[in-house]
Amino acid sequence: MAFADCGDVLCASDAGDLSLTIAGPFAGGLAGESDNLVLRAAEALAAEAGMPAHAKLVLEKHLPVASGIGGGSADAAATLRLMCRLWRIAPDPATLDRLALRLGADVPVCLSSRPARMGGVGERLEPAPALPPCSVLLVNPGIAVATAAVFGARSGPFSTRASLPAGWPDVAAMAADLAALANDLEAPARGLCPAIGDALAAIAAQPGCLLARMSGSGATCFGLFAEPAAVEHAAGATARAGWWVWAGGLRRN
Repeated sequence: MAFADCGDVLCASDAGDLSLTIAGPFAGGLAGESDNLVLRAAEALAAEAGMPAHAKLVLEKHLPVASGIGGGSADAAATLRLMCRLWRIAPDPATLDRLALRLGADVPVCLSSRPARMGGVGERLEPAPALPPCSVLLVNPGIAVATAAVFGARSGPFSTRASLPAGWPDVAAMAADLAALANDLEAPARGLCPAIGDALAAIAAQPGCLLARMSGSGATCFGLFAEPAAVEHAAGATARAGWWVWAGGLRRN
């Protein structure tokens, strides 16, 4: 798991009860959702602290919904951190990790918000190899893909654990190592959403692209580039009506 320099924005202020307002370009994807992860995270933390949940939360949704880049998990993790500050409570790290895992498999790594290798269902975290400076392109073809449906569509064993170095001297070396690996969820995801193949092809065709892969359970795909100018050009070249495209960097620690 690595973290890009983009994300949703969560704000909180004190209030007599707990409420959530969703705004931003992808707010519509969460319309009518009564079991939002942000609310669940706030309620779980309040219950753990033995206090009523009370806050006015505003979530600006800038990432596509159900897009395989951990947006909802990051929102839940941000809620745990933000509510600790607002309510002036300091649960021990083990308690926060337990609450995070209860909310979702990707929430613990999002709580730490550092590059990591994940094991188990997400509860076993190890430091990732040292990441080199890197530019990344994210492309989502505008189709929500449910993680449960992707897992339900796959069969056979998962790949064995990859052997990775302690770090890479540059992004070309990193891309070369990662090119030998694959995302076991890509084939079933592409079966459910053929547009993933279109996004991957569009990324891979860009000058300077060192590696193109699907992220998580899809449908967002990413490309690795060495130069910021190349990834900015690629963002313009891959733009399509209805697609979400973002270019920038990765957090390295």
